[in-house]
Amino acid sequence: MNEGSVRALAVSVHDVSPLTREAVEVMLADLAAAGIGVTSLLVVPDHHHRADIDQDPGFLAWLREKEAAGHEIVLHGFYHRRKAAAEGGLVEKIVTEHYTAGEGEFYDLDYEVARDRMEEGRDKLTGAGLEVVGFIAPAWLLGDEAEQAARNLGFAYTTRLGGVLDLRSGDYTASQSLVWSVRSAWRRAVSLWWNAWLASRLRMNLLARFGLHPPDWRHDKIRAQALRLAREAAADRKVIRYRDWV
Repeated sequence: MNEGSVRALAVSVHDVSPLTREAVEVMLADLAAAGIGVTSLLVVPDHHHRADIDQDPGFLAWLREKEAAGHEIVLHGFYHRRKAAAEGGLVEKIVTEHYTAGEGEFYDLDYEVARDRMEEGRDKLTGAGLEVVGFIAPAWLLGDEAEQAARNLGFAYTTRLGGVLDLRSGDYTASQSLVWSVRSAWRRAVSLWWNAWLASRLRMNLLARFGLHPPDWRHDKIRAQALRLAREAAADRKVIRYRDWV
């Protein structure tokens, strides 16, 4: 789909798990009302070591319902939590502890650990009858060895904050994702300003992207802006899943 002149919109809902299912249901209903009928659902197999999807058949049945309705199931890390390293430089600490609040699980995993987690996570989903073609790392932080593991395991694509990477061909589509940071009042204020500016700046891009997280919906101004910008983008774009783009 990325060939030619089709203007597209891809909306991803991050951190989908038994812990966030109720919030995601509300998000999907709001998005559908805004003209976003399909999304890429980024599923965490054992969210913070507290929600193993194998132990929740109701959640897996719900995912199958969403897939049947047209949503895409995407593997999104495994635990979505990065164990704090005893050693590490200042940049690493800033990126993994402050920028992501400890959520950058695949930022610096070695090849074998990354491959094992990806393979186990995918097996949990495909074993439940779900189709999985993409892998997106928590916080979009995918180290070089983990990226190679994803490629060798046959994942079709991954995404970064700044674009979409076809792991088979190496083609990269530059497209900055709109994303909101809501951990503090100042972050929310900056996010509202930044995303209004970014949506205007990227209006002519062939591919527009929104990355939404369940905590976004706890804040009325963030929720309202995200839905308004999504509605505007969907008005003159084809709404797709990431798998459709690659």
